[in-house]
Amino acid sequence: MEPGSHGGAPHYRENNGFKVPKDMSPASEKIARSEAERIEPVLKRLWKNGVWDPKSVRAALLQLGYRNEGPDSEQGRGTLFVEDMGTRLGLTDTHPVRPEGARIALRVRHDACVTAFTQPTNYQVTVNGRFLETGCFEPRGGH
Repeated sequence: MEPGSHGGAPHYRENNGFKVPKDMSPASEKIARSEAERIEPVLKRLWKNGVWDPKSVRAALLQLGYRNEGPDSEQGRGTLFVEDMGTRLGLTDTHPVRPEGARIALRVRHDACVTAFTQPTNYQVTVNGRFLETGCFEPRGGH
């Protein structure tokens, strides 16, 4: 069985390689973890107050000094991207649903990101390298 093959599915790692983020340098990872520590309390406060719409989340995070969506740069605190949760198929049928909440990505450096989400049930903040095709956000589907 192939390591990490999720129960032995043939070619799992090969077919899902696009979902593996690039490595971060130690310096970039340290900076990203520091930014994640700044973001987490803001998302926690918003979540406790029942606020998870992208517009409100973006406004709260921009107060931390991030740049609104734009070109990559090594200057400043990072470039912020906030969007809705996107559509996906429902669990019980094939009709698309759009869950409440916001997906967040902060480009900290060329190789490091803070990614997060907040929604009615929970919130989460993580640190990862960039994805080859989608930047900070994990790709949703394959080719």
